[in-house]
Amino acid sequence: MEISVLEKSRLFLGMTSRELSSCLESLDAREKKYRKDDVILHAGDQTSNIGMVLSGSVTIESNDVWGNCTVLSHVGKNQYFAETYALLGEVLLVDVRANEDCSILFCNIRNLLNDSKKSSSWKEKLLKNILIISSQKNLILSGRSFHTSPKSCRGRLLSYLNSIALQTGSKEFDIPFNRQQLADYLNLERTNMSKELSHMKDEGLIEYRKSHFKLL
Repeated sequence: MEISVLEKSRLFLGMTSRELSSCLESLDAREKKYRKDDVILHAGDQTSNIGMVLSGSVTIESNDVWGNCTVLSHVGKNQYFAETYALLGEVLLVDVRANEDCSILFCNIRNLLNDSKKSSSWKEKLLKNILIISSQKNLILSGRSFHTSPKSCRGRLLSYLNSIALQTGSKEFDIPFNRQQLADYLNLERTNMSKELSHMKDEGLIEYRKSHFKLL
Protein backbone atom coordinates (compact mmCIF):
# COMPACT_ATOMS: atom_id res chain seq x y z
CA MET A 1 0.00 0.00 0.00
CA GLU A 2 1.98 2.96 -1.30
CA ILE A 3 1.10 6.43 -0.01
CA SER A 4 2.10 8.00 -3.34
CA VAL A 5 -0.51 5.87 -5.13
CA LEU A 6 -3.26 6.64 -2.61
CA GLU A 7 -2.58 10.39 -2.86
CA LYS A 8 -3.71 10.27 -6.50
CA SER A 9 -6.88 8.29 -5.81
CA ARG A 10 -10.33 9.88 -5.86
CA LEU A 11 -11.00 9.04 -2.19
CA PHE A 12 -7.92 10.85 -0.88
CA LEU A 13 -7.59 13.49 -3.58
CA GLY A 14 -6.30 16.83 -2.35
CA MET A 15 -4.75 15.50 0.87
CA THR A 16 -1.16 16.11 1.85
CA SER A 17 1.00 13.15 2.86
CA ARG A 18 0.54 14.11 6.49
CA GLU A 19 -3.22 14.41 6.17
CA LEU A 20 -3.41 11.07 4.36
CA SER A 21 -1.39 9.28 7.05
CA SER A 22 -3.70 10.69 9.74
CA CYS A 23 -6.75 9.73 7.69
CA LEU A 24 -5.61 6.12 7.15
CA GLU A 25 -4.87 5.71 10.85
CA SER A 26 -8.24 7.13 11.91
CA LEU A 27 -10.13 4.91 9.45
CA ASP A 28 -8.26 1.72 10.48
CA ALA A 29 -7.18 1.25 6.86
CA ARG A 30 -6.04 -2.26 5.98
CA GLU A 31 -5.24 -4.18 2.82
CA LYS A 32 -6.61 -7.66 2.07
CA LYS A 33 -6.01 -9.97 -0.87
CA TYR A 34 -8.57 -12.22 -2.55
CA ARG A 35 -8.49 -14.99 -5.13
CA LYS A 36 -10.69 -15.04 -8.23
CA ASP A 37 -14.35 -15.86 -7.40
CA ASP A 38 -13.92 -15.22 -3.67
CA VAL A 39 -16.94 -13.45 -2.19
CA ILE A 40 -15.62 -10.30 -0.54
CA LEU A 41 -18.94 -9.13 0.92
CA HIS A 42 -22.15 -11.18 1.23
CA ALA A 43 -25.72 -10.01 0.78
CA GLY A 44 -27.37 -9.90 4.20
CA ASP A 45 -24.20 -8.72 5.94
CA GLN A 46 -23.46 -5.24 7.21
CA THR A 47 -20.22 -3.37 6.68
CA SER A 48 -18.69 -0.18 7.97
CA ASN A 49 -15.97 -0.20 5.32
CA ILE A 50 -15.62 1.38 1.93
CA GLY A 51 -13.54 -0.84 -0.35
CA MET A 52 -10.96 0.52 -2.80
CA VAL A 53 -9.60 -1.82 -5.48
CA LEU A 54 -5.81 -1.56 -5.44
CA SER A 55 -5.29 -4.25 -8.08
CA GLY A 56 -7.52 -6.58 -10.09
CA SER A 57 -11.27 -6.02 -10.22
CA VAL A 58 -14.56 -7.04 -8.60
CA THR A 59 -18.17 -7.39 -9.70
CA ILE A 60 -21.28 -6.31 -7.83
CA GLU A 61 -23.89 -9.05 -8.15
CA SER A 62 -27.47 -9.74 -7.15
CA ASN A 63 -27.92 -13.48 -6.49
CA ASP A 64 -31.31 -14.89 -5.51
CA VAL A 65 -32.15 -18.11 -3.69
CA TRP A 66 -32.95 -19.84 -7.00
CA GLY A 67 -29.43 -19.35 -8.33
CA ASN A 68 -30.15 -16.46 -10.70
CA CYS A 69 -27.34 -13.93 -10.98
CA THR A 70 -27.54 -10.34 -12.19
CA VAL A 71 -24.27 -8.43 -12.60
CA LEU A 72 -24.95 -4.84 -11.58
CA SER A 73 -21.54 -3.29 -12.13
CA HIS A 74 -17.83 -3.86 -12.61
CA VAL A 75 -15.39 -2.17 -10.19
CA GLY A 76 -11.86 -1.84 -11.52
CA LYS A 77 -8.54 -0.61 -10.18
CA ASN A 78 -8.75 2.64 -8.19
CA GLN A 79 -12.55 2.37 -8.00
CA TYR A 80 -14.74 1.83 -4.96
CA PHE A 81 -17.61 -0.20 -3.56
CA ALA A 82 -19.94 -0.40 -0.52
CA GLU A 83 -19.62 3.29 0.37
CA THR A 84 -23.40 3.82 0.66
CA TYR A 85 -23.93 0.71 2.81
CA ALA A 86 -21.02 1.73 5.03
CA LEU A 87 -22.32 5.24 5.57
CA LEU A 88 -25.94 4.25 6.20
CA GLY A 89 -25.31 1.05 8.12
CA GLU A 90 -27.83 -0.81 5.94
CA VAL A 91 -27.81 -4.54 5.22
CA LEU A 92 -26.15 -5.37 1.90
CA LEU A 93 -28.55 -6.40 -0.86
CA VAL A 94 -25.71 -7.48 -3.16
CA ASP A 95 -22.64 -9.71 -3.21
CA VAL A 96 -19.20 -8.32 -4.00
CA ARG A 97 -17.12 -10.96 -5.79
CA ALA A 98 -13.49 -10.99 -6.92
CA ASN A 99 -13.53 -10.92 -10.72
CA GLU A 100 -9.86 -11.91 -10.68
CA ASP A 101 -7.10 -12.07 -8.09
CA CYS A 102 -7.27 -8.69 -6.39
CA SER A 103 -6.10 -6.53 -3.53
CA ILE A 104 -8.58 -4.36 -1.62
CA LEU A 105 -8.03 -1.45 0.75
CA PHE A 106 -10.74 -1.25 3.42
CA CYS A 107 -11.40 2.00 5.30
CA ASN A 108 -13.86 2.17 8.17
CA ILE A 109 -15.76 5.34 7.29
CA ARG A 110 -18.19 4.82 10.16
CA ASN A 111 -15.29 6.00 12.31
CA LEU A 112 -15.59 9.30 10.50
CA LEU A 113 -19.24 9.68 11.51
CA ASN A 114 -18.68 8.47 15.07
CA ASP A 115 -15.69 10.72 15.67
CA SER A 116 -16.74 13.64 17.86
CA LYS A 117 -13.34 15.29 17.79
CA LYS A 118 -12.82 18.70 16.26
CA SER A 119 -13.04 18.72 12.47
CA SER A 120 -9.78 18.58 10.55
CA SER A 121 -8.83 19.43 7.00
CA TRP A 122 -8.58 15.80 5.86
CA LYS A 123 -12.10 15.02 7.13
CA GLU A 124 -13.61 17.79 5.04
CA LYS A 125 -11.70 16.61 1.96
CA LEU A 126 -12.70 13.00 2.56
CA LEU A 127 -16.40 13.83 2.87
CA LYS A 128 -16.27 15.86 -0.34
CA ASN A 129 -14.54 13.00 -2.16
CA ILE A 130 -17.05 10.42 -0.88
CA LEU A 131 -19.90 12.61 -2.15
CA ILE A 132 -18.33 12.71 -5.62
CA ILE A 133 -17.74 8.94 -5.59
CA SER A 134 -21.37 8.30 -4.61
CA SER A 135 -22.60 10.60 -7.38
CA GLN A 136 -20.45 8.79 -9.93
CA LYS A 137 -21.85 5.45 -8.74
CA ASN A 138 -25.40 6.74 -9.22
CA LEU A 139 -24.56 7.55 -12.84
CA ILE A 140 -23.20 4.04 -13.37
CA LEU A 141 -26.29 2.37 -11.92
CA SER A 142 -28.66 4.61 -13.85
CA GLY A 143 -26.69 3.76 -16.99
CA ARG A 144 -27.51 0.08 -16.55
CA SER A 145 -31.22 0.90 -16.45
CA PHE A 146 -30.83 2.53 -19.89
CA HIS A 147 -29.19 -0.61 -21.27
CA THR A 148 -31.83 -3.01 -19.93
CA SER A 149 -34.85 -0.91 -20.95
CA PRO A 150 -34.87 -1.95 -24.66
CA LYS A 151 -36.97 -5.08 -25.14
CA SER A 152 -34.78 -6.67 -27.80
CA CYS A 153 -31.43 -8.36 -27.26
CA ARG A 154 -29.88 -6.24 -30.02
CA GLY A 155 -31.24 -3.05 -28.52
CA ARG A 156 -29.58 -3.79 -25.19
CA LEU A 157 -26.27 -4.69 -26.81
CA LEU A 158 -26.25 -1.56 -28.97
CA SER A 159 -27.12 0.64 -25.98
CA TYR A 160 -24.27 -0.80 -23.92
CA LEU A 161 -21.65 -0.77 -26.67
CA ASN A 162 -22.58 2.77 -27.67
CA SER A 163 -22.16 3.95 -24.07
CA ILE A 164 -18.68 2.40 -23.84
CA ALA A 165 -17.73 4.09 -27.12
CA LEU A 166 -18.86 7.44 -25.70
CA GLN A 167 -17.01 6.90 -22.42
CA THR A 168 -13.75 5.86 -24.09
CA GLY A 169 -14.01 8.34 -26.95
CA SER A 170 -13.28 5.54 -29.41
CA LYS A 171 -15.18 3.07 -31.56
CA GLU A 172 -12.66 0.37 -30.61
CA PHE A 173 -12.41 -0.69 -26.98
CA ASP A 174 -12.31 -3.49 -24.41
CA ILE A 175 -15.28 -4.16 -22.16
CA PRO A 176 -14.76 -5.28 -18.52
CA PHE A 177 -17.04 -8.34 -18.80
CA ASN A 178 -16.71 -11.86 -20.17
CA ARG A 179 -19.66 -13.28 -22.13
CA GLN A 180 -21.55 -14.66 -19.14
CA GLN A 181 -21.06 -11.47 -17.14
CA LEU A 182 -22.21 -9.34 -20.07
CA ALA A 183 -25.34 -11.48 -20.41
CA ASP A 184 -26.00 -11.17 -16.67
CA TYR A 185 -25.41 -7.42 -16.75
CA LEU A 186 -27.83 -6.89 -19.63
CA ASN A 187 -30.30 -9.42 -18.20
CA LEU A 188 -30.05 -11.65 -21.28
CA GLU A 189 -29.73 -15.38 -21.89
CA ARG A 190 -26.12 -16.04 -22.87
CA THR A 191 -26.81 -18.30 -25.87
CA ASN A 192 -29.28 -15.85 -27.42
CA MET A 193 -26.91 -12.96 -26.79
CA SER A 194 -24.02 -14.80 -28.45
CA LYS A 195 -26.19 -15.54 -31.48
CA GLU A 196 -27.20 -11.89 -31.73
CA LEU A 197 -23.58 -10.78 -31.54
CA SER A 198 -22.79 -13.14 -34.42
CA HIS A 199 -25.68 -11.70 -36.46
CA MET A 200 -24.48 -8.15 -35.77
CA LYS A 201 -20.98 -9.14 -36.90
CA ASP A 202 -22.29 -10.76 -40.09
CA GLU A 203 -24.30 -7.62 -40.85
CA GLY A 204 -21.20 -5.45 -40.56
CA LEU A 205 -22.29 -3.59 -37.42
CA ILE A 206 -19.47 -4.73 -35.18
CA GLU A 207 -16.27 -6.72 -35.00
CA TYR A 208 -15.18 -8.45 -31.82
CA ARG A 209 -12.82 -10.97 -30.31
CA LYS A 210 -13.44 -12.03 -26.72
CA SER A 211 -13.87 -8.72 -24.81
CA HIS A 212 -12.47 -6.49 -27.56
CA PHE A 213 -15.06 -4.71 -29.74
CA LYS A 214 -15.02 -2.40 -32.73
CA LEU A 215 -18.09 -0.53 -33.90
CA LEU A 216 -18.29 -0.22 -37.70
